[in-house]
Amino acid sequence: MKALVVYSSKTGNTKKLAEALYGALQYEKDLISLSDNPNPAAYDFVAAGFWLQGGEPDPATQEFLPKIGEKEVILFATHAAAKNSDHVKNAMNKAKELAAPARICATFSCLGQVDEKTMEAAAKKDPQPPWLADAPAAKGHPDAEDIRQLVHLLNELSLP
Repeated sequence: MKALVVYSSKTGNTKKLAEALYGALQYEKDLISLSDNPNPAAYDFVAAGFWLQGGEPDPATQEFLPKIGEKEVILFATHAAAKNSDHVKNAMNKAKELAAPARICATFSCLGQVDEKTMEAAAKKDPQPPWLADAPAAKGHPDAEDIRQLVHLLNELSLP
């Protein structure tokens, strides 16, 4: 099996998770940023990572997900909103819809630290974004426990 770990990362949070997944995969594999315009056609399995923008996967991810086709897929995301918030659930559901007809094996999301400049800009908006109140808890994430949980999820999958 040939695996592609692809990611979009604004602050390095999602890239950190992508690198951990890449390191844990025991297949022929590639790690490619979405900014390098990867082609998923030559792969059997895709792990696609993204960050949230406006309660949805970022624009580069939204453009990429429909290109995956009928492959086994893990979707993973970093965000500043509470993990079980509607904000995160809606974004992951949007990613699943965009990836159809892919076979979603698993999803994973965790907090991702937001830089101060972004926090300051968000605080000035009216209304403030729904994730802003949760953002202080994201400091230092993704951390070692987040990475451990993601790798554990991968190891629990029954991939060919």
